[in-house]
Amino acid sequence: MQERNVIDLFCGAGGLSEGLRQAGFKVLVGNDFDVAACKTYSATHPSAQFLDGPIQNLSAEDFLNAARISVGDLFCLAGGPPCQAFSVYNHQRGLHDARSQLFHEYLRIVEGLRPRWIVLENVTGILSAGNGDAVSEILKGLRDLGYSVSYKVLKAEEYGVPQERRRVVFLGNSFGAPIHWPMQTHGVGRAPFVTISDAISDLPSLENGASADLKSYPRAPSCSYQINLRGDATHVKNHAAPKLSHLNMQRMNHIPQGGSWRDIPFDLLPEGMKRAKRSDHTKRYGRMSWHKQSCTILTKCDVHWGAY
Repeated sequence: MQERNVIDLFCGAGGLSEGLRQAGFKVLVGNDFDVAACKTYSATHPSAQFLDGPIQNLSAEDFLNAARISVGDLFCLAGGPPCQAFSVYNHQRGLHDARSQLFHEYLRIVEGLRPRWIVLENVTGILSAGNGDAVSEILKGLRDLGYSVSYKVLKAEEYGVPQERRRVVFLGNSFGAPIHWPMQTHGVGRAPFVTISDAISDLPSLENGASADLKSYPRAPSCSYQINLRGDATHVKNHAAPKLSHLNMQRMNHIPQGGSWRDIPFDLLPEGMKRAKRSDHTKRYGRMSWHKQSCTILTKCDVHWGAY
């Protein structure tokens, strides 16, 4: 049986690599151009090689050499090209954005490596941006290379993630095997959805702008999710609260769980939001509900963008 090895393109800090590792795959190489991502990836995936720099500057041979494999030896090529060009939160989104063309680099590496399986993921906005032209090009490009391919929108919360998050996932293989999608594990008739409380209620409380790096957990884990996240750790790392201004703290005092900017007294609203319709900015200055899922985490994680 061929070793289930993986190369992860546009890997960032390594979330996709970690999921594949937990599923029994061996991650050989990751690539990203972000320096901070490189440090995190190298720390959390010490057995994998990290190729830093823009993928445009790397050849398929670079990946083969780093992984110490030959063409056709790779079991799976995974990757998530930058999503900002397709995101509905980007009001200038579209195929004119250079980032929207990076899936061509993924296809180029597929052609050079000839993996048995491919996994490609992106935001659901890719289905509508440019009238879906990117999806059409991805499907045509992979099929022209001899891959059977399908795609589907998957919901992270239906697989035990405490966050409402939708992603388009493309699956394909080079040998005509049927494509089976993972069965949902959480939801109606299944295990209960994992909540924000399940995820973070065991973390130390923080004052505005404070941090608690390497502080002991204040209590024992209360659910299997917390047990799984802790592993063998006894102290919390990288736990910090952003520093909110005095005015923003005043605003927050008026917002209940599940509430938003509509709960803030008019005189405390930002000037621009005083002119907003009640139907606008749905989650701005929102406060999430402790026993529900987080809304989708965005690149800009602050009160002006959503319930953070």
